[in-house]
Amino acid sequence: MDPLLQQLVTGLSNGMIIALIAIGYTMVYGIIELINFAHGDLCTLGAFLALTIAGALGVEAWGGLGGASGVVILLLASAVFCAGLNWTIDYVVYRPLRNAPKLTLLVSAIGCSFILVNVALFWGGLPMGVFGGGVAAAAPKDFPGLVSDDNLLPAAWHVTFTASDLLVVSVTLPLMVALTVLVRYTKLGKAMRAVAQNPTAASLMGIDVDRVIGSTFLIGGALGGFASVIYALYNNTISFQMGYRTGMDAFTAAVLGGIGSMPGAVVGGLVIGVVRALSDGYLEARWTNSVVFGILILTLVFRPSGLLGAKLRDKV
Repeated sequence: MDPLLQQLVTGLSNGMIIALIAIGYTMVYGIIELINFAHGDLCTLGAFLALTIAGALGVEAWGGLGGASGVVILLLASAVFCAGLNWTIDYVVYRPLRNAPKLTLLVSAIGCSFILVNVALFWGGLPMGVFGGGVAAAAPKDFPGLVSDDNLLPAAWHVTFTASDLLVVSVTLPLMVALTVLVRYTKLGKAMRAVAQNPTAASLMGIDVDRVIGSTFLIGGALGGFASVIYALYNNTISFQMGYRTGMDAFTAAVLGGIGSMPGAVVGGLVIGVVRALSDGYLEARWTNSVVFGILILTLVFRPSGLLGAKLRDKV
């Protein structure tokens, strides 16, 4: 039973990180029906910024309250950076194509993804100690262990719950609650729901559609920035291709939970995290992707709209 509980703890922690990234996918899709494939690579740049700041400030050598302050600095800096970058991508790339065919937007998103991947590859070659002196830009980078790996539970429980797990919970849950409150009870949240339902009608009612969409990209980018730092602190390694893995998991979670549904993105992220952990623990890791996508396919066969997705009436 203890190994099962340990896999569940690991799976739920990783699932919360996946859920934060998945929310960014599902928010953008819910507003403009765009799969923003650049979102995962945006998180990669957030992690690289955090590592750069850690190296420049010597955060990895801080201890006690200094270490906690370093974590806060990295979280806020990456959130602001990713929010601004996501908004810029929307303003420069997606907004001029707002009325273009959906396929044009999709190809543009894929193009942005490739650009961000190459920016991360260039970034990893900076001549800094935290990047290995820049001699191997494509190699994975070790992220400073700013959070303790000591077990917070009694040894008699035979289950490890570290400060890293606590960090994941203490950051992701408040963010999810705050986002829920924003969407349901604020003026911006009501405008977002109106634009998602009918952009033309929302515009006729005086809602600035472009501003609402830009705000959605800001919020989704900020969540991705938080997630990138948490991922780096939890796994202690990053690479220029990490956005592909995290982005694929997050996109799968969004589809599994119901693309366009924020509660669905959270549920999907937790399911993907737990399934990955159980597959890694009880099967070989090489089968994990097959198991995850097998579950996704079976789910969509019986519930095409996802676990919590709304069933849309066919247009005739």
